[in-house]
Amino acid sequence: MTILLGLTGSIGMGKSTVAAMFADEGVPVFDADAEVHRLQGPGGDLVDEIEAAFPDTTTALGVDRTLLGEAVFGDPEAFRRLEAIVHPAVGAARSRFLAAHADRPLVVLDVPLLFEAGGWESVDKIAVVSAPAQVQRARVLARPGMTAMRFESILARQMPDAEKRARADFVIPTGGTHDETRACVHALIACLVGAEGG
Repeated sequence: MTILLGLTGSIGMGKSTVAAMFADEGVPVFDADAEVHRLQGPGGDLVDEIEAAFPDTTTALGVDRTLLGEAVFGDPEAFRRLEAIVHPAVGAARSRFLAAHADRPLVVLDVPLLFEAGGWESVDKIAVVSAPAQVQRARVLARPGMTAMRFESILARQMPDAEKRARADFVIPTGGTHDETRACVHALIACLVGAEGG
């Protein structure tokens, strides 16, 4: 029986780093964001559909994420239309991934908006990646093109970190060193896989 572990965390919490640590331990990881990039990249399956819905947001390199972001930024209806295009395609890819790894004891679904988009209902356990607010803010504002206003807008669409931690089965702290975080990941894998008898 495969355990589906939903991995989530707000922007700048270190979720991608933690997902890579699971992969390094040999755990299959489905990265929803990476799948979106693939679907919207050069020759991606969603490029034409997104261009039709949001004209002038694509180039020869696929969807221009900056232009698309501007097209939906601050417009909840446009954001819903975009989600209606993207979510079913990501869901289909996730189903193929799960079928391919059905024999594994543990599979990680790396989903940024696991709680917000309702994905928490389809996993067995949830791990939230978390860091102190000041660490999160410094990480995000160091990103190219990020502004304080954009950061606040993203945070407003995400469930507060404290609430995510309260709803999680496990919390993986990332405010310390990479070695400390890796030790938490290793212990979590041992806990979950050990609980199933190996």
